[in-house]
Amino acid sequence: MCAANTPSSSLPREAMPDHHVSPSDIAVGVIIGRSSEFFDFFVFAIASVIVFPQRYFSFADPLTATLWSFAVFALAFLARPLGTAFFTVIDRKYGKSTKLTLALLILGTSTVGMGLIPAYAEIGAASIVVLCILRIGQGFALGGAWDGLPSLLNMNAPENRRGLYVMTPQLGAPVGLIVASLLFAYLLSNMSQADFLNWGWRYPFFVAFAINVVALFARLRIVVTPEYTRAFEDHALEPTSFRAAFAKDGRTILVGAFVPLASFALFHMVTVFPLSWVYLYTNETLTNFLLIESIAAAFGFVAIILSGVIADRIGHRKLLFRCAIAIAVFSLIAPLLLSGNQLGEAIYMIIGFVILGLSFGQSSGAVASLFESGRRYTGSAIVSDLAWLFGAGFAPLAALALSAWLGLPAAGLYLLSGAVCTILALWFARKLRLSA
Repeated sequence: MCAANTPSSSLPREAMPDHHVSPSDIAVGVIIGRSSEFFDFFVFAIASVIVFPQRYFSFADPLTATLWSFAVFALAFLARPLGTAFFTVIDRKYGKSTKLTLALLILGTSTVGMGLIPAYAEIGAASIVVLCILRIGQGFALGGAWDGLPSLLNMNAPENRRGLYVMTPQLGAPVGLIVASLLFAYLLSNMSQADFLNWGWRYPFFVAFAINVVALFARLRIVVTPEYTRAFEDHALEPTSFRAAFAKDGRTILVGAFVPLASFALFHMVTVFPLSWVYLYTNETLTNFLLIESIAAAFGFVAIILSGVIADRIGHRKLLFRCAIAIAVFSLIAPLLLSGNQLGEAIYMIIGFVILGLSFGQSSGAVASLFESGRRYTGSAIVSDLAWLFGAGFAPLAALALSAWLGLPAAGLYLLSGAVCTILALWFARKLRLSA
């Protein structure tokens, strides 16, 4: 037995203290962990629009350079399932503390490294190669950042308040976006464009590393304690091999990957894509739009909390179904709003974030509940990876390309396709549960 598992496994079960795991304590660890991950995510996303096209793809026109930047952005989503597979083996052999430490070390190193890459004008294509390698490193590490706390939170939450607790991990998204947007807005408003593109843009990447260190210790403080280790074991939340997961839950994984597709597609349609559209095709200042994005994300934060209240009354599947319909309707009017003036952009962002908060808030709970407790830990991780890959990984690239070549309505149709996929997946998920 490896050292990482010694505190819990070296004692007989009857000798372990019968300590009740507090959902509130789990929630704190979950929020800290997810906020740090999403901050990393949005720092790269914002830089993909306002920094990388000029520094690393300066040989191309602005649209083409941004499309290349979004292609690099997608690499993390391709690498994430590979990271989950690798770190699942580490988890099984050496324990969660080793897995988390190694994963967040790779994540932090990759993030800091991005802030140190010379421009294309200095070292040529090597700058793009290094950026791609570090982006793959970020995605690979995020696959190992899965700590199982959302599943444990779901199982420990009071039955009549499960929806409220399940939404907790999703709060990290608006928190990470607000902090990243405000940080970039501050730098842009207090520096010349030359200074910002030369060295000012690097600071958010260094801040991300510091936040990751704090988040690591906060999560380890929870995950490695004997009572939490026992809680994972009591709920059979232990990692299984990918082969076993697909052998036993192949259909569930496939269907589950499409359940949150609309939410994840909308996620990028109100965060990364509009920033690129505004930057390329309007005269609005980046600082103003980042402030609008921060305000809209605050609406999303409230909507995520509200999703828990609604889900506890009507159930998270019904809520997700109704949100998918709302996303479908929004996809038809969104192009009109985004192509309007600044007021139209603000309305687009606020409505989008409210719908996103209501759907995104329950997406993880709906996926986790598809699995039996003994297979939930690995199954949920795989489904999350695939859902982000199918629903979000290429969303900025596809939406910008479609809107640039065919007009904004084409981007709306892209979002509509995600809503249709979610509606069908929810129907199939219901059939799976009825046949189980």
